[in-house]
Order: sequence, then C-alpha cells, then structure tokens
Amino acid sequence: MKVLSTKKLSLSQRELLLNAGLQLVEYDAIKISFLTEKLPKNIKNGVFSSQNGVKSVFLSKKGLSKVENCFCVGEKTRALLEENGQKVMKTASNSAELGHFIANNYKNEAFYYFCSTIRRDELPEIIKYSENELFEIKTYKTEPNLKKFEQKWNGILFFSPSGVQSFTSENSMENSIAFCIGETTAKEAKKYSKNVIVANTTTTESVIAKAAKTLC
Repeated sequence: MKVLSTKKLSLSQRELLLNAGLQLVEYDAIKISFLTEKLPKNIKNGVFSSQNGVKSVFLSKKGLSKVENCFCVGEKTRALLEENGQKVMKTASNSAELGHFIANNYKNEAFYYFCSTIRRDELPEIIKYSENELFEIKTYKTEPNLKKFEQKWNGILFFSPSGVQSFTSENSMENSIAFCIGETTAKEAKKYSKNVIVANTTTTESVIAKAAKTLC
C-alpha cells in the first residue's frame, strides 16, 4: 500500500506508517512564509486557528510578547501557545466551533485574529455578527507548492484545505482514499473524491492512525 503525505512528517510520525507496512512518500503541498508586520506588545484576546499562526507571531520576533487570553483551534496549537508562555482560554476542534464559543460567551470585547493571507470565512463571519469586534492581522503567507505525481496512491494524507487545493491543482485523487485532519479539510477533499475519511482528532498522529487502520 502506497501513501502520500502532503506535509513533511517527523521521524516518529514516519515510523508509525512504515511500521504498519505502508510505503510512504512525503512533500510539503503548501509553502509558509512569515510576514514582517510589526505587532503591539500586548493584546487582551488573541485568536489562532493553526500552529503557523502561533509561529508567525511568537517565533518571528514581531514585537508581541504577551496575549492575555488565547483562543485556538487544535490541541497542537494549544500546546505551542503554552510552550510560548501563553494562557489558553478555549481550544476548539475547528474554526466554526471557536467562533460560536466566542460569540456566545463574550460581549463588547476586541479579538485579534492572527491568520494567513488565505483563510476560511467561518470564524470571521460568526464573530462579525456577534457583539464583539474582530481585527484580522495577516502574519503569514500561504502559497501552493505545485507538484505533479505520475504514480497512484492508496491513501493521501491532508492537513488543510489549502493542501487539498494544491495537490488537486496538478493531480487527480482517482481511487485514492483522502485521510483528512478535520471537517473543513474533508469538506474541500469531498469536492474531488467520494473516498474521504476524517481523523478522530485534529492531530497528525490521528490522521496517520486512521490511514494505518484503514489500509492495513
């Protein structure tokens, strides 16, 4: 069984697939670059929908040193925020869930959303129509890394809607099973394939576990 991962995996993550007897090819379907915009030193409420958002703010020396309250999507994003000394008030499984939480639990607050130049509409739209203000700060750029593959795959691992879009720009899913990290990624994959499986949790390891269990 041949599996393609649309992002480079860590050694331990690769071993999970290889130990299951799967052949693995990996590449980064998207390219991330940090933008140079300066940020204020302190913000009360910060919203992060990905690890890249956290990295673009706290690892790129933009001036922001502290967010009083953080709201994020995914356990890995939460862990990275906590590693950087931030207090996480809420962790949601997807952006829509996070948007509804903020809309339902806060009023007359300002939230700063650290996001990519390409981002989904759910969270901003939900907060826009709540009794709060949302300020979008684009701190990183997402670009497709287009690559054409001649071989076919039993399974393809997807970790973002942008990754799906990048892969399908040059390739067809055909009979491959798309293993997706969450519902928003799965929604994009379903535009190109009927064989879409969503991981139990929004982690890379959960995507890998689902692929191994399905294909082996």
